[in-house]
Amino acid sequence: MLRLLAEYAQKYGIDTEPGFEPKQVRWAIVCDEGGRFLSVAELGRAGDRRNRGREFAKCPSLSHPELTSGTETRSHFLIETANVVALLKADKKAIAKHAYFVKLLREASSAMPELGLIADCLSDEETLARIHQALEQERCRPTDKVTFRIGDMYPVESSAWHDWWRNFRKTLAGEGLSEPMRDFLSGEVAPPARTHDKIRGLAGVGGRPSGDVLIGFDKAAYTSYGLQQSANCALSEQSACVYVRALNDLINNHSENLAGAKVVYWFKERIAAEDNPLPFLMQGEEDQEDEELNALEQVRRLLTAIRTGQRPDLATNYFYALTISGASGRVMVRDWMEGQFEELVANIVAWFDDLAIVHRQGGLSLAPIPKFLAVVGATARDLSEVPPPFTAKMWRVAVAGEVIPQEALAQALARARVDIIEDSPFNHARMGLMKAYHVRKYRKAGEKAMSEALKPYLNEEHPDPAYQCGRLMAVLAELQRAALGDVGAGVVQRYYAAASTTPALVLGRLTRTSQFHLDKLEGGLPHWYESQIASIWGRIKDSVPATLTLEQQSLFALGYYQQLAYMRGPKADNTNTQEEGADNE
Repeated sequence: MLRLLAEYAQKYGIDTEPGFEPKQVRWAIVCDEGGRFLSVAELGRAGDRRNRGREFAKCPSLSHPELTSGTETRSHFLIETANVVALLKADKKAIAKHAYFVKLLREASSAMPELGLIADCLSDEETLARIHQALEQERCRPTDKVTFRIGDMYPVESSAWHDWWRNFRKTLAGEGLSEPMRDFLSGEVAPPARTHDKIRGLAGVGGRPSGDVLIGFDKAAYTSYGLQQSANCALSEQSACVYVRALNDLINNHSENLAGAKVVYWFKERIAAEDNPLPFLMQGEEDQEDEELNALEQVRRLLTAIRTGQRPDLATNYFYALTISGASGRVMVRDWMEGQFEELVANIVAWFDDLAIVHRQGGLSLAPIPKFLAVVGATARDLSEVPPPFTAKMWRVAVAGEVIPQEALAQALARARVDIIEDSPFNHARMGLMKAYHVRKYRKAGEKAMSEALKPYLNEEHPDPAYQCGRLMAVLAELQRAALGDVGAGVVQRYYAAASTTPALVLGRLTRTSQFHLDKLEGGLPHWYESQIASIWGRIKDSVPATLTLEQQSLFALGYYQQLAYMRGPKADNTNTQEEGADNE
């Protein structure tokens, strides 16, 4: 994994030089060419409450050991918080850091004279008070990052100070351990970095706002052979910088949020944004009204182009995906996947196909393909209740084409049963997930006929009695509704739970009492319902199960759902039959 991250950094031109890193800066203290303070300017999207500022690609940066080693209170260079630069809250620590900040500017003025002007500006009490007041008027927070602009030039963007900065870092203690070791990434012999920089961007998935450590050994139990800290996984400062910068770039630019986790992904060779199938997996079709943006059709078209030789560049490409989250200041690696690009596209097409289910309103239309997180959320009352390991597993199921875990089936079935009994609208993702479970299970077992038995629409020929029992329950429920209207606690509310677990004890009795409902109907409706009930019983015959397993209960629910959709659909043949019967009254 580290090697692939290093290759990503090299291929995509990420700056991995130690002591430098990209930084987001929200405010600039503006001076004229003579160093006189003029104003404060907001960078980035000015006025936006969520404005993160402007990113500067190569900024000076000190590691935590470099900042904390020695007896002197240190600060960063050129970019610091408003509290350090302008003393918005002039506590003892901020004052000491401010003094060090000005000291660095004066020392660096030997390489870049303009920095001496900034140092003079910050050393003048009256000017500092004006800067302080200007930042407060702009509602700058003490923790916001601040830099400088002299005329039209930002000193941080100049390379004039780079060599001075490189030499300055060499004077700081704690760069690495004294004894060289074999570098775990490069294979070269070099002094290992004592600690590594933090991975940022995981605050929303259990991480800390200040960042989390991927490789770190801060407890005695984590060490061996008398080695200290990160020497247990020896990486030079350069190698440590490479994987940190690469992973941070992936989190910022190539990641998707899961429930409680984050997946970062990349490809061996660059691909165009429109050829990336993973965003389609996350978006689904629920928010897409334009047919040209149909997720399934886009991915299917891409797969066809690869298999017909139109896109040989994609056929030889590879993808990599890393699922991570934060916990107690550490980066948790929850999953790692890699494989051929063609395989990835094929698996996403299969995911969409397996989830396909008739719309709850019936007819000939399928429900929109759900977002990935909608499928995960279908297993719980709320997406926030889904544990991160389960989300990571379902991501692997979708991307790698694996069988859906029975845990997902059990949870989806429990929620579907509640929806049915409470007469709530069916959740398409929930019903599609249960269908996909059976399709993938039988496909994996090589039972093609059974894997194809569950279709998006009703299959009157389905061989499993549990499915036919669910169909029968749906017909009996609709019969009662047609005869009596809304009766509150009807057949479904009173008998669905028992029928879906012990159908032999319930369905026979409900069929016998259905005669009373048939007598209340007029026209051709009694005949239509009688023929439906007789047809289903003809498929069940004498094989009504005494009890149903978890998987059979889900087939019961699918039979119930698809039969209801068939009867309620405006274009279904049964609807025409019922209307003809009503017209002949």
